[in-house]
Amino acid sequence: MAISLEDIKTPIQQELIYFEDHFKASMQSDVALLDKITYYIIKSKGKQVRPMFVFLSAKMHGETTEHTYTAASLIELLHTATLVHDDVVDDSYERRGFMSINALWKNKIAVLVGDYLLSQGLLLALNHDQFELLKIMSTAVKSMSEGELLQIEKARKLDIKENVYFDIITKKTASLIASACSAGAASVTNDKDVVEKMKQLGITIGICFQIKDDLFDYGDADIGKPLGIDIKEQKMTLPLIHALSKSTYWEKSKIINIVKNNNNDPKKVAEVINFVKSKGGIEYTTSVMKTYYEKALQQLSEFPESVARETMKKLITFTIERRK
Repeated sequence: MAISLEDIKTPIQQELIYFEDHFKASMQSDVALLDKITYYIIKSKGKQVRPMFVFLSAKMHGETTEHTYTAASLIELLHTATLVHDDVVDDSYERRGFMSINALWKNKIAVLVGDYLLSQGLLLALNHDQFELLKIMSTAVKSMSEGELLQIEKARKLDIKENVYFDIITKKTASLIASACSAGAASVTNDKDVVEKMKQLGITIGICFQIKDDLFDYGDADIGKPLGIDIKEQKMTLPLIHALSKSTYWEKSKIINIVKNNNNDPKKVAEVINFVKSKGGIEYTTSVMKTYYEKALQQLSEFPESVARETMKKLITFTIERRK
């Protein structure tokens, strides 16, 4: 039976309820336009998986504190800021079934809103004298920016190999989940070894999470983004990288030419998708994801048994079984 988010939320239900108020308060502004936009962001919020990682990581090592709520709010502020900025970078006009901020209020306002959310997050840590949390989050922001720029750089030549792909997704996606896990632990313990182990667990989970996202691009599920969007944006993900590695020179040249020059042609995009499937790209990528999933469970097993640890296992499993 598939694991539901509601099942995962049960042990941290009270924390998530209190977090909602904490998060709303952290976004408030005296500027009417900004307050209107942040209200819209809250209304169109996602599954809030990252705060769940914060609370479960904290409860694996102690009892949640006010620092834990600060960490969860900061993580969600940072995540929201990056989504707002990503939509500007990618010219995306839809997010989670809602119109994106840049679609409704244009790019200039969207960039400023993203900046506001990021600065609010950093101030949240400073105002609570949580300098370790500030360090964790600043490191994540740096990694995410580097990952995005590395992906853009490599998209120019479409010469990404597997090692570069993993470098990109570790920086872009895994770093934020790693910061959620390490920040949650750091909010209840000063044991640096524990915090570091939680960070490494978060990196592994984050890699699983991104590989699953990359697989969606070749599936048929209703995932809130058009099929083949990564191809249209010239993003080299693992299914395509593997397929190209199994191709002849002429096949590779043809596919790269489509990704470079015909990425807005639905028929050509479908051709790339079919090519990836015919070369075993989906099966290979799924097997890699499962390898990282097993690694995450092994890392998790090194911590003492608890309800929180068991729920964390369910959340990790959800990341690779989710439908969108």
